[in-house]
Parts: sequence; structure tokens; C-alpha cells
Amino acid sequence: MAAHIGRRLRKGAATTAVAAAAVAALSASQAPGATVDDQGRQSTGDATSAPDTAADDSATGNSPYYTDLPPLNSPNPSPSAGSGDAGDQRAGEAGIPATVLDAYKQAEATLREKKPGCNLPWQLLAAIGKVESGQARGGRVTADGTTVTPILGPQLDGNGFALIRDTDNGAYDGNRMYDQAVGPMQFIPSTWDWAGRDGNGDGRKDPNNIYDAALAAGHYLCRFDWDLSQQGDLRKAILSYNNSTDYLNTVLSWLEFYRRGTHEIPDGTGALPVDRSDDTARPGVTPSAPGTTPPARPGKPSGSRPSPSPAAPGNGGSPSTPPVTPPPATPPTPTDTVHHLEDAGTGTLTAMAGHTFAERVSTRAETEAGKAVAKVRIRFTLVGDTDTTFTGGETVATVTTDASGVAVAPALQAGERTGAFAVQAAVVGRSVKGVPYRATVTARAADALALAGEKEPTCVAGGEFAEPVQVKATYRGEAAGKVAVTATLVTSADDPAENDKGPYFKDADGKAVRSLTGLRTDADGQLTLPKLYADDTAGTFLLRLTTAGGATLDVKLTVEPAAAPSPEPDPSTDPAPSTDPSTEPSTDPSETSAA
Repeated sequence: MAAHIGRRLRKGAATTAVAAAAVAALSASQAPGATVDDQGRQSTGDATSAPDTAADDSATGNSPYYTDLPPLNSPNPSPSAGSGDAGDQRAGEAGIPATVLDAYKQAEATLREKKPGCNLPWQLLAAIGKVESGQARGGRVTADGTTVTPILGPQLDGNGFALIRDTDNGAYDGNRMYDQAVGPMQFIPSTWDWAGRDGNGDGRKDPNNIYDAALAAGHYLCRFDWDLSQQGDLRKAILSYNNSTDYLNTVLSWLEFYRRGTHEIPDGTGALPVDRSDDTARPGVTPSAPGTTPPARPGKPSGSRPSPSPAAPGNGGSPSTPPVTPPPATPPTPTDTVHHLEDAGTGTLTAMAGHTFAERVSTRAETEAGKAVAKVRIRFTLVGDTDTTFTGGETVATVTTDASGVAVAPALQAGERTGAFAVQAAVVGRSVKGVPYRATVTARAADALALAGEKEPTCVAGGEFAEPVQVKATYRGEAAGKVAVTATLVTSADDPAENDKGPYFKDADGKAVRSLTGLRTDADGQLTLPKLYADDTAGTFLLRLTTAGGATLDVKLTVEPAAAPSPEPDPSTDPAPSTDPSTEPSTDPSETSAA
């Protein structure tokens, strides 16, 4: 035992030194103005503390994690750097199982396309995967990326951990009393329910599959439009995954280590971590390491040892079973006290396609007596045929109620699909009356149209207009992009009927048409109409442009008469030939010779 304690003390001292050096390196390379204290904890001016969130607002429910730190030196030392145990350790820690590494890189590629502004590095997923599960327990995964055995964190029963009662009826973690973090990226069920993704294309969202879990983790880290190339946003994203400064520093250490170099190793051969953040959280209780059988549920035997046999009467035995003191009752959580939800003053939810809703959904959690309940997770879900999303591109958002019991959903971003849909508010972990909110997306509109250029279009009868008609649409002074426009050659300013003469467009078959629909402005609100032609009718005509939203513009088109052709000469009006001999040319040879 003494030797074991001595090893742990020596390991702890080495770990502290490694943490300080690794985080200091990261501070120097990535965070101008950052400081590192004597314990290796990093701080910056823009993000010095963890966000004020409930435990179950994080991806993992702030579950325990591995605290092992990377080797102090680079994973790719030069040949002259020496060999031996230190070199072997560096090489071993830098190796990432092949399937796990592929999942991280695929997730990075997907996020680069879906959310390019996030700048998610795959090394961050690797760092979190290392800290959460030791890279899926050293890469013990099947060919499709599913863990060979489930990876479960301890039940979050409030005894040394956060208290999160069951939210999935045991569907993901097999526990119908409390939630447990699940899979290689350690999502709690209530978070996986909205954050889960299908990363391997098999049609399922499985938290035990590294492809699904890595992609979900990437989306989770990018959900607030954070730019992870910025140190402040990077810190916020990591803290949102597990709200602990020590967790932040551990992940940053592995991120820096993996950025210096990694290599692929066979699945199942990865180095397994040893130390966990809950090693001393529950004195006398062995922590439940990921991959082990979860603790027995209350009221059920563990199955690890037989029940004691009762002593036979008359043999001097004691009573068959000693009295069992029931555990103290768990105090109710705020969620347990919620009786219903109420609208907290949400206004009309209407927005134009492609625009942000000015109003945000606001919900209040209340007890049966109508008192506010703080620190309750409210899940907002978009329901219906819509491509509208919350800010960040998600269709589900979870927000914790404030001191007044109110949760305000992220802003809604309207898509291109018009019509009505609903936002459903519900309490996470409770089946209580929720609140539906009706929302509507209207077609893109413009309230003004203007002719580009100062000259009015002019043409000669029977010809074609040299320059196309160009207009710009605006809405409240801003460019109105992707707005539908109708163009009609009307009879007059007072008669909107389609004209049957004068200028015209041509359809795909080259036939004359005097009304066009389906036109649409570009992203800058500009629209160039197809070429206009003129028939033989001269005069002034009107081209009327209209948009959704009521914008109207009449463009005057002038068709000038064609030039009159030169008349052919009339033989009957030609003068008679002259009979004056003096005007006739001479035929006398002598005159010709003299000349």
C-alpha cells in the first residue's frame, strides 16, 4: 500500500509539471495575453471562468473524465533526442486508433462544409475523446465504429456527481432512475436526444458509434457560431462540453500535444488512461470506469455475490439478515417541482424568408401554485414542415430557466420555406404540460424598386432594345435579395391589362410574350430583365414591375418610327431627250482627230 501511495504521489507531482508546461506552451502559441498560474491553469482576459450553467447543460452532464496528461515533450522527437521509456511513452500517447482517427477527420471535413466559420480542428475532437473515454478505450471498436462494449459513466445520482434523473427511460444508458454519460464522447441521454448525428450513414444516431459521436460533438462545439480558431471561443466551447476549469486545461493540453503530431495505430492497441477526476469524489466507493458494468440500480441485487444464507434456528445463529438502513431520501430537484409551463410574453413570431425573427420564444416554468422555478432545463423543438432553424443551424435548443423561471430560446433564423410551423417548449426530464408557439415565415419582399441608370429604354419600331432593363429592389433601405418579380407590358398607367402591341419579350420558342413571372433578384437585390423587342407600332409604352411586399415600378419604353425608305425614280416624270445638235456629241472623224 505504501508503495502504491508513493507511486501516486510521484505521478501527481509529474502530472502537475506536465500540465503547467503543456498549458504554458499553448498559452504562448495561441493566446496572446494569456497567463498561467503555478498549477498550470490558464486564464485569459476574455474568458477567465466557466460559464454559469447547470450541470446537465453540458454535453456530459459534467461527468467524470480522465485526468492523465500528455508527455511533456513533443510526440515527434528528433532522432537525436534519445530513446527508451520516454520515447516509447511519447510514441504511444501520440498514436490514435485508425477507426477513431478516421471518425475525427471525417467530422472535421463535414463541419468544414456545414459550418465553415467554426474552424473545428479534428485534434480538438481527439483531445476530448482522449479525456472522455481514452479514444474509445484504446480503439476497441468494430469495423463500423461501434464500441465493442458500452462505455458508461457513473450514474448521475447527486452522490458526488451532478443529480440528473432519468430522461430516456433507460434507452441509451440502461438506467431508468438516473442518467449516465454514454459512448466514446460521453453524451448524457438528454443531450444526445437533440445533438445526436448519423456520422457513418447507416440511418441511425448511435452514441456508442465513434462516427456518430464525433460528428455530434463537432456540431455541439459549433452550435453557437463560435469560431474555434479564436482562443476565447475555443475556451467557451470546451467549457460547454464539461463545465470545469481543470477539464478545460486537460483538453487544451491534449489539443496542443496532438497538434504537434500524431500517427495511426491499429484499433484496440491504444494506450489506456488511468486517473479519473472522480478518484476521490466518493470515499470508499470504487469509481465506475467507462466500459465497466454500471452500478446496480437501487432495489436490485448486483449479482456479484450470493445473498447470505440465514442461520439455522437452534444453531446459535444470528437473524438471517441484518437490518438495512435505507438511504436518505434524495431532495427534490427544481425539475421535480415544475407543474406546468406558461408563455412568458412572447410576441408575434413572424419573419420574412431568409431573415432573423425579431421576436424570441420565452417560456416560464412554474409550480402548481404559480411560483417561478429556476435552474430547469427547457427544450425548444421546431415542429412542422419548415427549414427554419435556431441560431447555429439546430432544430432543437435547450435553455436553463433563470431566477425568474424564464427560459428564452435562441433567435429563430427563417429558411426559404414559407408557411406556418410550431415551436414546442417542454421540460427536460418531466412529462408536464408544455407550450406550443405558432410561427410563420412569409415570402421575401421588397418595398421599393428603382431603375438602374438614368436613360429610359428606347428602340426603333421593328428592332430590339440595345440595353436590357435593370432594376434594384430594396426592403427598408437594404438590398432585397431573392425577391420574386413579375414584369408585364401594361396597356396604360390606369389599365393594368396586358398590352397586345408594342414591345415584347420572347419565350423559349421565340414567340412574343408580354408578361413574365418567376423572375427573382440576386443576393444584392439586382435584376436584369431578358432582352426586349419591338413590333412595328411606334409610341410610348409602359413596363410594370411588381414584387411581393407591394413594390411597383413603371418603366417607360419609347419606340420611334422607322425611317421612311428613299422613293424609286418615276420614268414618266423624266425630262425629254434634248434635240439641240450643239449638245449632241460629234461623230465627224476630222473633229475627233483635231481634238
